[in-house]
Amino acid sequence: MKSFYHFLMKFRHPKPKDEISRFANEAYLDHSFPKNTDDYNELSSYLEMNGLYLKSMSIFDEAWELYNIEIVKSL
Repeated sequence: MKSFYHFLMKFRHPKPKDEISRFANEAYLDHSFPKNTDDYNELSSYLEMNGLYLKSMSIFDEAWELYNIEIVKSL
């Protein structure tokens, strides 16, 4: 199963079209981002403390929902 970070990277875009693309671009530049986890609590805690680039945690929640949908499809 791919990590959340790996999933998020598919939304990177040179000209971000939406908030998830902006999130992906910023997470890519965040060298401390937990790249190998799929644990919601670990990611959420990290972003609450270090994700100053997120306008709102709801952006993370939306990306997390998309991640879960993809996981279910791959089962």
